[in-house]
Amino acid sequence: MKVYFVSDGTAITAEVFGSAMLSFFDIAIRKESVPFISTEDQAHGFCRQLQEEVDAGEKVMVFFTISDPSIRAIIEACNAHSYNLFGDLLSPIEQALGVPAQPQAQKAHGIKEGIYDSRIDAINYALANDDGASIKNYDEAEIILLGVSRSGKTPTSLYLAMQYGIKAANYPLNEDDFTQVGLPKILRPHKQKLYGLTIDPVRLHEIRTGRMASSKYASPRQCRYEVDEVEAIYRQERIPFLNTTRLSVEEISTKVMADMHLARNRS
Repeated sequence: MKVYFVSDGTAITAEVFGSAMLSFFDIAIRKESVPFISTEDQAHGFCRQLQEEVDAGEKVMVFFTISDPSIRAIIEACNAHSYNLFGDLLSPIEQALGVPAQPQAQKAHGIKEGIYDSRIDAINYALANDDGASIKNYDEAEIILLGVSRSGKTPTSLYLAMQYGIKAANYPLNEDDFTQVGLPKILRPHKQKLYGLTIDPVRLHEIRTGRMASSKYASPRQCRYEVDEVEAIYRQERIPFLNTTRLSVEEISTKVMADMHLARNRS
């Protein structure tokens, strides 16, 4: 099955919604996004491409978010199973709000005053404060992620910044920290911002082996030692923590947001 995500904007909304629905089905799917369909000629061209694939025996499905009624009608008429992701929702929402919808291309993912700048600031902050590179700006952090190397700190920090506008720093706990009593000195004033990540030692061994095979850093014994030590610190200091082994970065970030009572930065 070939699945297209089509939009007059970025196609991100169509892909997210469509992929979420497809996740309920255990079937092999090839996905392709088709953004910025903004003219009738482009829509007709897309339909001709679909027809060629159908004529060749391909099964095709289309999830789309199109604002312009004339372009939307063309996509709906394509020889494919087509689903208007806004169509079945807008009417009841109009009734609930008591005002008509005013669809506008790219509005869902356009630059909104304030929000875009806050996300850029958060991304820059996450990059500057990644892996303990800088510890002088921790007062600005909304959260400081802890964990051993390769436990998911960096991708989670960046996802929190990109999707939620959260200023997230991260600090790697290592053997030097395990010889001390309690938290590293630099972290103690920020204890309420700390959140720990941990990971199954076997999975950690696999990840590290991909980077530095046959090293002490990647050895099963070292991985087990570091995970045991870091979890002991979390429990001793009563720092909330999460096992990231079987979680995507989206799931990790959502759990972190909920556990730490963080709100999306909309200012």
